[in-house]
Parts: sequence; C-alpha cells; structure tokens
Amino acid sequence: MKFPRIHTLKEIATLIDSKFIGNEDFPVEGLNEIHVVEPGDIVFVDHPKYYDKALQSAATVVLINKEVDCPEGKALLISDDPFRDFVKIGQYFNSFKISNQSISETAEIGEGTHIQPGAFIGQNVKIGKNCLIHANVSIGNDSVIGDNVIIHSGTVLGGDGFYYKKRETGFDKLKSVGNVVIGNDVEIGANCTIDRGVTASTRIGDGTKMDNLIQVGHDTIIGKKCLIASQVGIAGCVIIGNEVTLWGQVGIKSGITIADKVVVMAQSGVGHNLEEGKSYFGSPAEEARAMYKKMAASQILVQDYLKRKKEGKSGG
Repeated sequence: MKFPRIHTLKEIATLIDSKFIGNEDFPVEGLNEIHVVEPGDIVFVDHPKYYDKALQSAATVVLINKEVDCPEGKALLISDDPFRDFVKIGQYFNSFKISNQSISETAEIGEGTHIQPGAFIGQNVKIGKNCLIHANVSIGNDSVIGDNVIIHSGTVLGGDGFYYKKRETGFDKLKSVGNVVIGNDVEIGANCTIDRGVTASTRIGDGTKMDNLIQVGHDTIIGKKCLIASQVGIAGCVIIGNEVTLWGQVGIKSGITIADKVVVMAQSGVGHNLEEGKSYFGSPAEEARAMYKKMAASQILVQDYLKRKKEGKSGG
C-alpha cells in the first residue's frame, strides 16, 4: 500500500510513538508485507528468525522489536510490538469506510455496465465497461474491475484476508488495507469469495473463467486465461501463471508458485511449486504420469498379496 504522499521517518515514528534509527527526514512511501515490499516501504518483523530476511529485503524501513545494526541506505523503527504498530499505520492511512447505500457515490461505473438489484458496490470501487453484476454480489471498498466482466450472484469481492497473530489472550487481526483487481473479460461464478490483499492487491488476470464456490486468499495472483472449476480453495500469497487449469476441489497451500499451462486434476492437494506445462494429480500432488504408475504398482502388490494369502490358506 502506498501512502497518499511521501512521509518522513519522524512523522511515522510520531504516529506510533516509537524510536527510530536513521535521518529524521528519511522518505517513507508506504507499507507492505515482506513478499511484496518495494523500496520506500515499511516492513515489520518481530522474531529473530526473520530479522535478516526483513533487513535484507527491498523495504527501506524496517519496523522491528530490537535495536540492531541498520543496513546502509535504510532506516529502522523500534517498537515493543511491531505487529500492533504495522496495523496502526495501515489503519491510519486506509481504515474501513462505512457505506449507507447499496451503490456508493464514490464508485465509478463504466458505460454499458448493468448492476442487478440487491448488489452492493462499496467505496472507491471502479467498474469498467459492459460488465454484468448479478443480484446479491458484494464488491468491497477499493476494488477495481475491468471491462466485459460477469460476476454471478452471491459472490463477495474484497473480504478481509485471513491473517492473525496468536497471543496468550487470543488472536489479533492484521487488518487488510489492500484491494482486489479483476482484469478484462473475466467471469466469476456464484458464491465465490476473493479476499482483498492485506497490504497489496489480490489479482485475477484477463480472460480467466471461474466456476461456482471458489475461494481465493489474500494477495494471490492468478494469471490470464486460467480455468478454475468448482470448490477450488486457493490460500493467500499464491502465484498462478497463465493458462492454468484447476479442476474441482483442488486445494493449494499458501506461498507457492504454479507455472504457466499447468493442469491440476480434481481433488489434488498442492503443497509445492509446480513446473510449467505439466499435469499433476494426488495429495500431495505429483506429476500425473508418475502418480498413475504408483497407483498401478500398488494394485499389483495388493493383488499379489491377496493371491499369496489365498494360496497359503489352501495349502494348509
């Protein structure tokens, strides 16, 4: 998430009442999670295991819970609770904006777009030309939708990401300040849920077609011309290439990459990166040809065992 203007390190430190290391005029442009940070961003870290990763990331401001050596060209914000203060900064610049009407006055809706009764369009939403938004669709704040998009009834775009920090008292929520971006010529089926990015964007590429009852987690990026069947569940921070096919009830773990033109067969569980142009099957998913060979070998072993068992009884 980028701020409306560039702020100084001192301004941000004052906002969260923290110490800082670096020039007080050091520029701060936004904040982001570690996997999407850019120069000018704040990233937070609160565990020694991840200090080096954060300090060596593209982020130029590190919100950290210990005074450490500051890398050249960067600045530090010292906090007793970086998670809490990261949320505080995000909410200061982009807190939830309440709507009191079904289509916000701040929404921009393109020529030829039709919105069926009962749909909700939130604050600062942008919808392109010649779209069809069916009844009871909910499009959350800051969502961006391209041209020629169809969204079927019951779908929710822009719900909060599923991101919590466990405390002794329960779970603290990392409140989402990102959005959802839908490309051109996309169709999304009924009762799908596409969560907004925590700090950046959840994206669906041009020409992708989605069936009913699909979950897409926060900050996931789906490429162009993908085909996704019913009841697929995609966790957060997944990268899916172009022309990927996911058949029914596929489950995908967070933080992995699926390359272009991959096919994942029904009811597979994907827990690792998948290579371009290959077909996968099983849970955990393996290359389909290898999985079928394993299944055939298992059947041969079972039949051989049953045969030997039967012969043993006959001989007795």
